[in-house]
Amino acid sequence: MSFDAVIDVQHVSKSFGGLKAVQDCSIKVARGSITGLIGPNGAGKSTLFNLVAGNIVPDSGAVIFDGRDVTGMKPHELFHLGMLRTFQIAHEFSNMTAIENLMVVPPGQPGESLLKTWIAPGAVRAADQAVRQKASDVIDFLKLGHVKHELAGNLSGGQKKLLELGRTMMVDAKVVLLDEVAAGVNRTLLQDLAANIERMNSELGYTFFVIEHDMDLIGRLCDPVIVMAQGEKIAEGPMAEIRANPEIIEAYFGAPVEAD
Repeated sequence: MSFDAVIDVQHVSKSFGGLKAVQDCSIKVARGSITGLIGPNGAGKSTLFNLVAGNIVPDSGAVIFDGRDVTGMKPHELFHLGMLRTFQIAHEFSNMTAIENLMVVPPGQPGESLLKTWIAPGAVRAADQAVRQKASDVIDFLKLGHVKHELAGNLSGGQKKLLELGRTMMVDAKVVLLDEVAAGVNRTLLQDLAANIERMNSELGYTFFVIEHDMDLIGRLCDPVIVMAQGEKIAEGPMAEIRANPEIIEAYFGAPVEAD
């Protein structure tokens, strides 16, 4: 497996109302990795995440995705290049079933064209069946078969997060950005969610970039872990090293740690 950088953020800065949220920050997300992003409140990690995801544009610097400069590109444009994102609050289509939520993801389906439904109904049916089969396979992979035909709005918070994860599997994602995946998920389903992320990474080769406050989850999933404070990257490495770093403890708690 190749471990070149699929995301390469180069010296980006972003200010809001004269206040610098991100300052000359450079990070890389290696292909095939599960890379974590942590930091105290106000560290700039959400701003950096949104810069990568295309929700905001940096004042300076560049975002390189899979070797291409994508600085300033919109989220829907990044989607077509293979960068997908989940959200802290799941964005499901509540009046559609779980499997229907997955089936709407792949772009350019022939059934979206009224003309094709008239002149090539056989091709439309075949494409629809292929998408339905893929969605069913994803449902089975995530062990959501018991809610396949349940309205998505009726699912629990954890099941909705699993469904969002499933949507990223319906296209050929090169990297998935996970935004606070643990938020609103009970501990039992969180274990299922973590296990599926690990399986997608190890069995299917997915790359993940994770922003998260749950340090136990970060410790389980992520290597490396990138730490931000005051708009800058201050450390990067395995979670064991991060936890033992006095500079990081000071950044989180505001006071240096006395040596034993």
